This record gives sequence, structure tokens and C-alpha cells, in this order.
Amino acid sequence: VQLQASGGGLVQAGGSLRLSCAASGRTFSSYGMGWFRKVSGKEREFVAAISRSDDSTSYADSVKGRFTISRDNANKMVHLQMNSLKPEDTAVYYCAGSPDWIATRHVRYDYWGQGTQVTVSS
Repeated sequence: VQLQASGGGLVQAGGSLRLSCAASGRTFSSYGMGWFRKVSGKEREFVAAISRSDDSTSYADSVKGRFTISRDNANKMVHLQMNSLKPEDTAVYYCAGSPDWIATRHVRYDYWGQGTQVTVSS
């Protein structure tokens, strides 16, 4: 599966952004999907994950209650709604696909999008 992330940008603290990830291929619903983020000089960080059948989600503690992951299997899309953004959310965000039902560790993901920059100003 090929993944294309979009929706990043510059937003003030407290604002919102919605990231989207478009997938190609016929087996999108066979993959657990996730979002990760990376800041230069730091380790890649798990953000959120959603199960193949959209019946289970998982979030990093740092984003719980502010971010919502969703997927649309019919249109092969996964989204990350980000509310109440903070400067520490600034990072490049990546969508990824895992053969697992749902996964939170990056090593469980085989497919990665190109990343989209999110910058939150204070």
C-alpha cells in the first residue's frame, strides 16, 4: 500500500488541524493504521492508531483527549483531527500501515507516507 499524507501547516497554539492520509491499493482494510511524529534530533514518537475495522483506537498520553484518529475504508483514507494544539506538537507527522490489527510500535509498521509538517506557534 502507498500512503500520501496531507493537511499540515502553521497554526497558533489552541488551534486545530486535520491531517489526512490517502492510501492506494486494494487491501487498505487489511491494515491497522497509525500516525507517528518526529522532531529533528529526537526519536520517532507514536501518536495514534486505529484498528483495521475501525473498532479500536489507541493514543499517546500526550495527545489523549485532544487528537482523534478515524478511518474511511470505503475511500481508503485515515484522518487525524488535532485540537487544542500546543507548541510541543510541532513535528513532521507520518501516517503508516501495519499488517497487525492495531499497533503502537513503529517496528510493526511496514508502510510509511512521506510526512507532513505541523508547526504550532506560541
